[in-house]
Amino acid sequence: MTKLRLAIVGAGPAGIYAADILLKRERPFDVSIDLFDHLPAPYGLVRYGVAPDHPRIKGIITALRDVLDRGDIRIFGNVRFGTDITLDDLQQHYNAVIFATGAVRDASLDIPGIDLPGSYGAADFVSWFDGHPDYPREWPLEAESIAVIGNGNVALDVARMLTKHPEDLLPTEIPANVYEGLKASPVTDVHVFGRRGPMQVKFTPLEHRELGELRDVDMIVDEEDFDYDEASRNAIASNKQIFVIDKTFTQWRQRETGQASRRLHLHFYAKPLEVVAGADGRVAAFRYERTEPDGAGGVRGTGEIREVPVQAVYRAVGYFGSPLPGVPFDEKHGVIPNHEGQVLGDDDRIVPGVYATGWIKRGPVGLIGHTKSDAMETIEHLVHDQASWWTPASPSEESVVALLEERGIAYTNLDGWHALDAHEMALGEAEGRTRIKVVDRDEMVAISRGERVE
Repeated sequence: MTKLRLAIVGAGPAGIYAADILLKRERPFDVSIDLFDHLPAPYGLVRYGVAPDHPRIKGIITALRDVLDRGDIRIFGNVRFGTDITLDDLQQHYNAVIFATGAVRDASLDIPGIDLPGSYGAADFVSWFDGHPDYPREWPLEAESIAVIGNGNVALDVARMLTKHPEDLLPTEIPANVYEGLKASPVTDVHVFGRRGPMQVKFTPLEHRELGELRDVDMIVDEEDFDYDEASRNAIASNKQIFVIDKTFTQWRQRETGQASRRLHLHFYAKPLEVVAGADGRVAAFRYERTEPDGAGGVRGTGEIREVPVQAVYRAVGYFGSPLPGVPFDEKHGVIPNHEGQVLGDDDRIVPGVYATGWIKRGPVGLIGHTKSDAMETIEHLVHDQASWWTPASPSEESVVALLEERGIAYTNLDGWHALDAHEMALGEAEGRTRIKVVDRDEMVAISRGERVE
């Protein structure tokens, strides 16, 4: 029977789901799958892109862990595509490759002052508070008043982490350096700005409700934002999620405020215009134009300009994919150009043996369910494209291991992840917590490879 040797680059949900779907699918050939990731640990943005106070994410990790722990997928962590292993290398050892590298960069926001000192991308901040090994251990938390631009779940994660009292994060797996950084923050006010109205937000009801549950934090909303137009009223009547969000807003509007030490302000109908510099050249204010409903589901400018004094700005306007060496890339949309997961070259012709799934395929939208359907679509094409698979010169499973060892790549494997996982849980247990993440890459690799850690 024919055997498919498949490489998957990216060990987050998209890559793991693709492997799982292929292994469970009826097919006229055997399968051998190797999963590569540049990080020493698996799970991608589930481990490094979600705030640590979201326990429901643990359920997703449990499901992913169950797939990997079956033992029918090999993992090679701490292997960088493009340097440690290349597309040419994969063609020598596999019949096909699926890229599932996600989208981890911040999308740009083209307004004056966005690059001032004190202006940050939300994705970078999330990577810091999640203990990503490739980010600095320290973060400049010096502002008393902060602006967060965006109305999606990431914007709410950033706002919540900035306003939440750090001792309330101690039951989570927050790294020690992150706790100490947040503990020293002088923040008193966080302002979240959305271009449209409160009934057109992109966050989910659960994320929204969590904001109002923060201890010693006042939720501040402005009554002028709740003079609903017909489109907003129809959304409340027809969409259960919007109905719940409106109910939560109604509860907040009835609360008394003024007693908490921190405040979280939600501003709507606010189109970003400029990040204003102070005399020292750093962020001093956020300037925006007041918008209003246009009657067609969008908004239009009113010409009224407002300004809020802040000392830091975080843009949370979306994620963006990164190009991969030797792989076609759409610079405008931040994705690998593809037809239902089949990668397309410059002439829009299908590139044999090369596939994509997840956010690098369709952009950073949708939840885990979309990732599964994405993977299923890609796998269907992979299975039916057998005639155009690569013909590798060295397809044996041992040949890839030999290649990495010959190049001196300190790769990690599934046993290594189990060792790191157990180590992190032991660190947490010593302090009465579930887990404390190891942040340093070299330490992660040493623990995973059973090497001595001083």
